Amino acid sequence: MSTHDASADHPSSPVGPRDSSRTPRFAGPASFALLPLLETVGTADIAVAGVPFDSGVSYRPGARFGPAHVRESSRLLRPYNPAQDIAPFAVQQVADAGDIVANPFDLDEAMEQVYQGATELLTRAPRLAVIGGDHTIAYPLLRAAAEKHGPVAVLHADAHLDTWDTYFGAPLTHGTPFRRAAEDGFIDLTASAHLGIRGPLYGKGDLDDDARLGFQITTTEFIEEHGVPAAISRLKQRLAGRPVYISVDIDVLDPAHAPGTGTPEAGGLTSRELLRIIRAMSDQNIVGVDVVEVAPAYDHAQLTGIAAAHVLYELLSAMGAGAPSA
Repeated sequence: MSTHDASADHPSSPVGPRDSSRTPRFAGPASFALLPLLETVGTADIAVAGVPFDSGVSYRPGARFGPAHVRESSRLLRPYNPAQDIAPFAVQQVADAGDIVANPFDLDEAMEQVYQGATELLTRAPRLAVIGGDHTIAYPLLRAAAEKHGPVAVLHADAHLDTWDTYFGAPLTHGTPFRRAAEDGFIDLTASAHLGIRGPLYGKGDLDDDARLGFQITTTEFIEEHGVPAAISRLKQRLAGRPVYISVDIDVLDPAHAPGTGTPEAGGLTSRELLRIIRAMSDQNIVGVDVVEVAPAYDHAQLTGIAAAHVLYELLSAMGAGAPSA
C-alpha cells in the first residue's frame, strides 16, 4: 500500500501546529493538538471535527462536553511520533474544523445534522477524524463514509457491542448505531470486528444477534490469554483489503485509565495496549475515525481526555502512514 503524498493535494507544505517555543502550549485557543483551523487552510487531507452531542445516552450524560475536553487535553501532543516514526502533521494537512452542531432536543434531526455536516466537510477533506459526543453519532458518520467508499469494514473498540435493537422503543441510541448501520448497508458484514468487549449482557442472544450483523469479537479475555500480538493478527486478518472505519469508545479502556465516561466497565484494556493495537493498523486503508464517549464531569486530572487525545493522535499517525494514494 502506497504512502499518501500530501503535496499532490496541497502545493505548499502542510501547515502544522502552533510553535510551542514561541507561544506556550497553555496559551491561546485549544484546537486539537494546536493545529490550524480548516477555515484558515481552506482544504485538508484530514479534518478533525467535534460533535458535542449526548442525547442518545442511556446512563451518565456529559459527553457533549467531550470535544472541548479532548482538545484541551491535547495541548501537550508534539509533532513527531517516534512509535510510528512519522510526523503526522508534516506528511498530510490536518486541520481542526470546529464542531458540527447537533440539536440536543431532537435526536432524529441531530443525526441528520451530523450526516449533513460530515458530508459537507468531506468536500474539503477526504477523511474525517471526529471527537464525540456519544456513540450515536457513529451512525450518521458511517452513512457519510459508506456513500463515499461503499460498505466499510468497521473496527469498533468498545466495552459494549452497541448492536442492540432499541432502548425504550427508540431505534437509534448510543447502544444501537452499529445495528442500524448494518441493517442500512453501511457496514461490510464480512469484515467488521469488535475489540475490547467485556462485562454483562442482557442474554446470550445478544451475541447471536451481533454475529448475524457481521461482527467478529475480540474480548479483553482473549487479549489476556493470547496477548496483544495475537489480537492484532486476528483483527488485521478480518479487516484486510477493505476500506476501514475505526470507531473508539473510550470505555474500551479500563476505568483506571479512563474514568471519565458514561458507562464504565471493569476489566478493560490499558491505554498502552490500545495504542499499540492502533499503531498496528497503519497498513490499513483507514477512511475515517471517531473517538467518543468522553464525559469530563467524571474525569480526574484529564486522565480520560489525555488518553482520548493520544488515541486520536495515533489514529492520525496511522492514517498518515497507511493512506491510499488516491
